[in-house]
Amino acid sequence: MDIRKLQRAIVDGLEDVKAQHIAVFNTEALSPLFERVIIATGTSNRQTKALAASVRDAVKATGAPVPRTEGEDNGEWIIVDCGAAVVHIMQAAVREYYRLEELWGGKSVHLKRPGAAASPTAKKAGPAKGKSEGAAAKSARPRPAAGKTAATPAAAKKSAAPRKTPGRGASARGTASGASSGAAPKKAPARRAASASAGAARRPAAPRKPSTPRG
Repeated sequence: MDIRKLQRAIVDGLEDVKAQHIAVFNTEALSPLFERVIIATGTSNRQTKALAASVRDAVKATGAPVPRTEGEDNGEWIIVDCGAAVVHIMQAAVREYYRLEELWGGKSVHLKRPGAAASPTAKKAGPAKGKSEGAAAKSARPRPAAGKTAATPAAAKKSAAPRKTPGRGASARGTASGASSGAAPKKAPARRAASASAGAARRPAAPRKPSTPRG
């Protein structure tokens, strides 16, 4: 069986049950017994057992012999022997303690995710994006005409504003003051005549001299 096909089936089985930190290493130069070592992390005993069962079913679906498993009793570290590939499903604390990456991690294998290639729709989106950016740049340019038209109503308001006619209040005040000042001299003689007549009325009449009889 092709090792790449087997590797892909194992990784798919791990991803189906949400395995964490999946790492694949090429061990052809390190051991003649297997070509791949695959390490994955499970968060609990229940998940590590489910991951082992998912890998077993995925490999069996490819037509390969049913893998053998070890460590399912406690679930902290389960080994799934798939022939040309060995899978280590470990909990985080156990994986951190044993550090199998330092033992088998001489040459890591880059996993190609399905659908990683750029779709034609994404390629077509490039020119459209450029057009939209160009239109946005054009709309962002300053428009001098708008400034001129905006200044015209303000000028019209200034020209249409009514002008204050100075002098009305001053002339009115002047006429009022003139009228008051002109009326005062005319009334003065009348007041003087009245006071003179009143004084004359108050004075007693001079007694007449008695006439002397002629002898």
